[in-house]
Amino acid sequence: MNFFRHRPIGLPALALLITAAGCSSADDGTRAAVPDPGAKVTELCQNLDGTLPSEVDGEGRRDPEPASALTAGWGNPAIILRCGVPRPAEMDDPEADGVEVEGVGWLLQKRDDGSYRFTTTLRRAYVEVTIPKARTGDGMAPLVDVAPAVKKAIPEGIAD
Repeated sequence: MNFFRHRPIGLPALALLITAAGCSSADDGTRAAVPDPGAKVTELCQNLDGTLPSEVDGEGRRDPEPASALTAGWGNPAIILRCGVPRPAEMDDPEADGVEVEGVGWLLQKRDDGSYRFTTTLRRAYVEVTIPKARTGDGMAPLVDVAPAVKKAIPEGIAD
């Protein structure tokens, strides 16, 4: 991934860039697949869970089912965070899009359903944040809210 090719994008610029995003969210039945990382990454993710903000993008925390310290959610439709996900294959693509938010690098992926998935780069665990289509109007606000916790709990480095 070439982060030198992509300068950090401000909120207004990303608001224009992101016109769609999504993870499915039923009224109170938001679900997210729980990652299954090794013990070291699980410990980092548990530490992250304790530092995550109670609000993201102005919405309160509403964790998805099944309950896990490796997943978190905010609002409805839910912005979903999953910690300990596998390394995305797109990270091998030198043309992949990336952004930096609050000192945390993120791989940017537009999904077929119109949602956007951001996965941390150069951290000891991969943290994924999916922003649903209906929640993209505030640009990178969700990442601005989440990045300080990631920076504090997940050290820089290469994930195993």
